[in-house]
Amino acid sequence: MGLGLIFLPITKKIFANFFDQGYLFSKVITLLFSSYFVWLLASLKILPFYKETIWLVLLLGLIVNLMTLRKKNPQDKTRSQHLLLICVFEELIFLTTLVLWSFIRGFQPDIQGLEKFMDFGFVNSILRSKYFPPADIWFAGKSINYYYFGHYITAFLTKLTNINSAVTYNLMIATLFAFCFSLTFSLTGNLIYFYLLKKFDNLRIDFKFQISNFKFIILGGLVSALLVSLSANLHPAFYNFKMQILRKPYCDGAFTYWYPNATRYIGYCPDVDDKTIHEFPSYSFIVSDLHGHVSDIPFVLTFLALSFTLFLKIKEGKDLLWALIFKSPFLIFSFLLGIMFMTNQWDYPIYLMVLGFVLFFGFFQHYGKNVKTITQSALLGIIILIPSIILFLPFQLGFDPIVKGIAFVRTHSLPHQLLILWGAPWFFGLTLLIYLFGYKIKIKNIFKKENFIKWISKFLNVDIELKNKKEKPLIANYSLLITDVFVLILFLVSTILIIIPEIIYVKDIYIASYHRANTVFKLTYQSFIMFSVGIGYVLTRVLSSLKKGFKRNLLLVSYTFLLFCLLVYPFYSIKGYYGSLAPKTYKGLFGMQFMQRLYPDDYKTIVWLNNNVSGQPNILEAVGDSYTDYERISMATGLPTIEGWLVHEWLWRGSFDEPGKRQTEVQTIYESKDISQTKELLNKYHIKYLIVGEMERQKYPNLNQEKLTSLGKKVFESNQTAVYELP
Repeated sequence: MGLGLIFLPITKKIFANFFDQGYLFSKVITLLFSSYFVWLLASLKILPFYKETIWLVLLLGLIVNLMTLRKKNPQDKTRSQHLLLICVFEELIFLTTLVLWSFIRGFQPDIQGLEKFMDFGFVNSILRSKYFPPADIWFAGKSINYYYFGHYITAFLTKLTNINSAVTYNLMIATLFAFCFSLTFSLTGNLIYFYLLKKFDNLRIDFKFQISNFKFIILGGLVSALLVSLSANLHPAFYNFKMQILRKPYCDGAFTYWYPNATRYIGYCPDVDDKTIHEFPSYSFIVSDLHGHVSDIPFVLTFLALSFTLFLKIKEGKDLLWALIFKSPFLIFSFLLGIMFMTNQWDYPIYLMVLGFVLFFGFFQHYGKNVKTITQSALLGIIILIPSIILFLPFQLGFDPIVKGIAFVRTHSLPHQLLILWGAPWFFGLTLLIYLFGYKIKIKNIFKKENFIKWISKFLNVDIELKNKKEKPLIANYSLLITDVFVLILFLVSTILIIIPEIIYVKDIYIASYHRANTVFKLTYQSFIMFSVGIGYVLTRVLSSLKKGFKRNLLLVSYTFLLFCLLVYPFYSIKGYYGSLAPKTYKGLFGMQFMQRLYPDDYKTIVWLNNNVSGQPNILEAVGDSYTDYERISMATGLPTIEGWLVHEWLWRGSFDEPGKRQTEVQTIYESKDISQTKELLNKYHIKYLIVGEMERQKYPNLNQEKLTSLGKKVFESNQTAVYELP
């Protein structure tokens, strides 16, 4: 809460028209600017990544924000009181969800399994870094070749609070959950608010505050917040019905539902050569891998909120382009895009697309079928784009692209599979279209020139004259608002992102059965977020506009049924990962408990290294495959080893040649009888500490203990685990 207050004055100016004046987004904007400038100073070797640097940047941010304050108008007193109530309510939402997910994480806090070793290792490496880019813990001598800014933000907050990183890892997951829930509530709530401004003239909070009018905001905001944070697709409901009611087994013969199946459907059931990944935020929070696509959620939601404010400014503008350049916060778009690029590069082109549609449809409202629509959209887009490139350039200069090009897909999803994954949001979108454009659209006439122009003109609120003025309108029941257009843009972009991996995919090392898996995953993850943001609006918009009767009741039942189907997921996922949540099984938030339990000697080694080794010297431990418990020392200390998880380094380095070579060299060091060759390899990688433990003995059965003992001084020992300091 304290960090958010620093940039609250600027945030209130940016979101001046929002009913909450963007209160929750001030937390993200504070993180946005403070973390970036600390990172930039450390990347340019101007100031180190120390706590003092963080406090200095925060102080400068506070000074800049205080300078933007203006004298208060006495008439603002009533509005300020109302705004305070709203902010307290939203803060309670944030804190409640933060505490809730912290509590749930406490039943299974272990930083073990899936890719948690990678995420935690990156955080610990960044914490040990004085300047950036940070060292790759699993490729000694090289920097991290991955979009690591989300991990850096976790390290930023860890250093600021001085809490153990094994605790802040889990706190960060809970914080991201709280951001996901609360920011969605604010964004969707404000979309509904602007719709209600047209419906209720007395809704503005600077007049008599009528809480009854805000029931729609609260309802729609909470629906979208629940969907983004906790829901899934229709897979859990459909297959539970099939297994439990129809008594037909899942494809693996099971009659009980296993929650990861909702993210591994196409290519898995039945098993074909086209395995895809279609995850969503709820699954991410359950398994708690601190990946870039999760860390980027607060920035994504802030970008969408800013896009809506820009859409409003374009709608209201007169001297349009210059007013937007000098009076709109276009530089914040650039900062958000730059940080998206460094946090999860896939989001950069996705939200450039969103911005492009917002600019195009916004300017079309003013200029219609005019060259100015294209030129001014492009110009403002370029003005936003160029600074974003400059902002991420220091990161990109030290980054080798992982992508190997683009190719056409070999297989396609089946229609029923797409309906199970995306049928629910498409149904909500379809009902909005039917409500807005009526029931009498003649499909065969849509593509006639005069009808198509009329349809577009109605959609964009632009009057385009037709020669035949007596012609009956194509669209019945027309009632389109700017919020409708914005939500339709979200649904349109989301659908495009689903279609793209049915045509092309981005090539990486996963060229066999998973050739388009990463493309489907990274694109449709954002589809899920944007769809969910829009559903709460659609539900409120349509139901509040229809008269009471059979059609409204039927739609209400349909919406309720679909929401139940989408929100049934946590009942399986939470229990599946965290158990029954019985109080006696609560473990707390310390994520290294599994090391204490499974590898007590290695844990004592980690504690000794963290307490006694400063800086970031290189160590040596056994090389293991990805998704195993190997590289446990480098992961937990942030001290680089020669070679880490093989498939991951293969992906990050673009070839298996160097990781494979390093794997062999590590085996030579542990098993070779040639002491001169061993010393040469140790010197090559500047190894300071040599680890000999149970995992090393398991991995290298011919481990030459006598030779290793002679290489340096034993500085730590716990049973069969020893650390040797090399000269």
